[in-house]
Amino acid sequence: MLDAFTKVVAQADARGEYISGGQIDALNAMVSDGNKRMDAVNRMTSNASAIVANAARSLFAEQPGLISPGGNAYTSRRMAACLRDMEIILRYVTYATFSGDASVLDDRCLNGLRETYLALGVPGASVSEGVNKMKAAALEIAGDRNGITAGDCSALLSEIGGYFDRAASAVG
Repeated sequence: MLDAFTKVVAQADARGEYISGGQIDALNAMVSDGNKRMDAVNRMTSNASAIVANAARSLFAEQPGLISPGGNAYTSRRMAACLRDMEIILRYVTYATFSGDASVLDDRCLNGLRETYLALGVPGASVSEGVNKMKAAALEIAGDRNGITAGDCSALLSEIGGYFDRAASAVG
């Protein structure tokens, strides 16, 4: 996992170049928006249980076959595994948001996840829909303007949405 600063340095070093003015400006903007980033991560982390539970509840209401006998989330053990996986994806989205870099999400969570789900017979489309439901809830919570650092958060919310989209695509 590389944070945004280390990634810029590693890329410049690999090319044998100095860090460009544009890269410095981008990192400076990230630092300037650091409090907004931490506010968003704190909000998602503080509400993680509700985000996961509400997304799962909504998913199972729309796809009741998942929790019916023979469904992929039928029995408490399988349900717990579904909720655990959703929570893990959310946790890695918060890591990516905090660091401003998707590599931790890709490397430690998403790489090989689709293949694992295929091998286990888990319906990827359903997992993807669950991730999209978490995305909607997380963006609503992170985008709430009350009690957070003032300023435009649209770029950060778009970034967070991109991490969820990445996860939904990886499993779907």
